Amino acid sequence: MFEFMTPALVYVGAAFALPFIPNGRWRQFLMILTPFAGAAMFWDLPHGTYGNFNLMGMHIGLMRVDALSYIFGLGFSLAALMVVIYAWHIRDTVQQVATLLYAGSAIGAVFAADLVTLFIFWEGTAIASVFLIWARRTEGAYAAGMRYLIVQVGSGVILLAGIILLYRETGSVAFRAMELGDAATWAILLAFGIKCAFPLLHNWLHDAYPAATVTGTVILSAFTTKLAIYALARGFPGTEILIYVGVAMALFPIAYALVENELRRVLTYALNSQLGFMVVGIGIGTPLAINGAIAHALSSIFYQALLFMSIGAVLFRIGSSRASDLGGLARQMPWTALFCIVGGLSIAALPATTGFVSKSLVLSAAGYGGLYLVWLALIAANAAAVLHTSIRVPLSAFFGPDRGLRAKEAPSHMLIAMTLAAAITIGIGVYPDPLYALLPNDVAYEPYTLSHLVTQLQLVLFAALAFALLMKAGFWSARSRTILLDTDWLYRRLLTSGLGLVSVYGGGMWRWAVVVGQHRLDHFLSGVYRAHGPQGILARTWPTGSMVLWIAILLGTTLVLTYV
Repeated sequence: MFEFMTPALVYVGAAFALPFIPNGRWRQFLMILTPFAGAAMFWDLPHGTYGNFNLMGMHIGLMRVDALSYIFGLGFSLAALMVVIYAWHIRDTVQQVATLLYAGSAIGAVFAADLVTLFIFWEGTAIASVFLIWARRTEGAYAAGMRYLIVQVGSGVILLAGIILLYRETGSVAFRAMELGDAATWAILLAFGIKCAFPLLHNWLHDAYPAATVTGTVILSAFTTKLAIYALARGFPGTEILIYVGVAMALFPIAYALVENELRRVLTYALNSQLGFMVVGIGIGTPLAINGAIAHALSSIFYQALLFMSIGAVLFRIGSSRASDLGGLARQMPWTALFCIVGGLSIAALPATTGFVSKSLVLSAAGYGGLYLVWLALIAANAAAVLHTSIRVPLSAFFGPDRGLRAKEAPSHMLIAMTLAAAITIGIGVYPDPLYALLPNDVAYEPYTLSHLVTQLQLVLFAALAFALLMKAGFWSARSRTILLDTDWLYRRLLTSGLGLVSVYGGGMWRWAVVVGQHRLDHFLSGVYRAHGPQGILARTWPTGSMVLWIAILLGTTLVLTYV
């Protein structure tokens, strides 16, 4: 019965059936029912491994149900439902099929009990998701999609290399906790890091997500990086290097998010920074820290989607999501503005939001572990999130100077999806016990202590004051309309300039080498001709006696040189 059991098959089956159903309500209902059917496969299933079989001596397990896979599977199922509702108006078969395959691959990956199954679904997310970028059907989207596909497939190739090396060393492909120390584990960590947008491996995130369709960006934000967080939590809990990687992730996007003009790109920088909190928690590795990383990953799915959905609705109605083009939309789109504020308050970890009850777990774990500089860095990153996302994004889109824009409120299905995300964001923030009960480690924790509340409120007020001072100083008065490059400058500008210099100087050196080589060759051939040509010395007829004399002279010279 459970030979090939995995919720991913529900999504794959629906994706293959979708094109044969007339475009309209029946097709939309199939997409709505798919997340429910997928979740039903593991809802009450006892913990254990299902779909076991041997593949060329490797033990394969298609579905492992435990606390870690269950909470991510549930979160991904809710995210799939939310994005399907948000994209109710879409009649593009390519986007619909890609959405189901992408969500199904992500859910299949979190339930994978072995690395081979993980690899298959890992690549499935890469291939399916790129069509959500290409579906925008612009030249820029096509180029961004190609770069995204190369990076994501490259991550899978590195993962496959690590799996092969690990199997050669251990004889097992089980997906379990690993320790760094050989090429296999480093390769697997690198593959996870690419998908998680580690520093210097992150450019695909800010390049591809804003290039996708209105709904595609929301869908992309829910799965890819969260799947990487799951993989790190499963494979490398307590790996110390992840603490410092996570701190760098939390801090380096801040400067770019503060000055970026394209608001969906601002949100990708904010997403990258929030991933840093999760990576730090995984690196600390204590039960409290792991709980915090997982809780924040689930929390981020909903408040980050809420932010992307609100700005996506603006893009849908106005046709632009650039801060320099927007402002004064709160009266035309009041509900969308409200939902954007809720998402902003959650990323700021304001009390009564899910960001507060999840982020405080990671901060507490850093403090209890004596990692005070790490704690301080995360506090700074959280204060910056208030500046660049909680205040700046709603202000730029909805409460800035009125630019005479007139737009209708977001469509009803978009508002329903945003209501669902906001309800989860506030509901868990007010009553976090159901979320805490799903976490893999039994840790008693109370987020609403006086010290937590005072610290967080002070932090938010301080950040708000800093924002007001920056506004008064005219920090955002002259917004750039150009594309902002971060470390992709290394290959978009520095590398191309370097290759240009290599081409110029290399071409000159090659021409010089050709001239010199030709001269040397001509000299050599003329010498050969003088010796062997019709008038050459070696072409003459020599008497036998003279030849014997010369041989005797050469032999004598050789003997003298040998024995002297």
